[in-house]
Amino acid sequence: MGDPIAARLIAAAKQGDWRTIGDTLSDVEHPDDHTFYVRTAAYNSGVERWIDDWVAAEPHSALPLLVKGAHAIHWAWEARGGGRASTVGDEAFRLFFKRLKLAEDCLDEVTDRDRDSATPWVFLVILGRGRQLGIDETRRRFEEVCRRYPWHLEAHDQMLQQLCRKWSGSHDLMHEFAQRTLAEMPAGSPLGRLTATAHLEHWLDLDSDEDAAYIGSAEVRAQLLAAADRSVRHPDYVRRPGWPSVHNSFATAFSFSGDWTAAAEQFDIIGDLVTEWPWQYMRRPDLAFLEYRKRAYTELGR
Repeated sequence: MGDPIAARLIAAAKQGDWRTIGDTLSDVEHPDDHTFYVRTAAYNSGVERWIDDWVAAEPHSALPLLVKGAHAIHWAWEARGGGRASTVGDEAFRLFFKRLKLAEDCLDEVTDRDRDSATPWVFLVILGRGRQLGIDETRRRFEEVCRRYPWHLEAHDQMLQQLCRKWSGSHDLMHEFAQRTLAEMPAGSPLGRLTATAHLEHWLDLDSDEDAAYIGSAEVRAQLLAAADRSVRHPDYVRRPGWPSVHNSFATAFSFSGDWTAAAEQFDIIGDLVTEWPWQYMRRPDLAFLEYRKRAYTELGR
């Protein structure tokens, strides 16, 4: 995402340089930034080959266990794959849940060692969905995050996913959560992107003869503009690490809804910093981004 700290963490993870990872993460204070950088370091293939060396070297520290627990979530999804449940074999599922249990054990220990940190609870929110613990348990974990930092972006993103119909929620629960967050959040918060995510998830769940009419409706377009005005278009908005994903969410939603003026504004901000999500809803995320950006600029005569 054009972030030099993220690039350094990825390089260190690939090299097994846990000292650089530890030094870098120890300097991060903002809860959103901390979670973003922990995830950046942990969500890399091969971390499992060296993470126990770090845990052994710092047996009383919470940080190596945090990275180990976060990585185990990524490692579990590597075993499962990204397909629907019907496409996943028994052995893959067994390994998936085994690694998720490892993640939970690590993160539970982290919450005991570092009681003030929101980050382990964010990953426990993800695990609530992955381990199929239900909405009530995932919400309890989400509330633990909010006690420490009430406007945590990743936690809200993950809670919204739990409320999607595909994860045992409903469209009503999902939209209600996004709308309440938008109304209560500080002006300029990136949490406004939950409105865009909710409409994209609703669009994705509809049949092909309904989806375009839904997301292109006057009501949805008005809600997207209102959310952008209160978040990324608000004068108090500040770009934090990971900011391209927020703008890509709005760019996708505006593009799908046919609001080319609003989409072009987001594409101008993004530049070439395309993110896989939510363009992954299309067959080729990179080509979809380029095609919709070109369409937005063409519609405006640029």
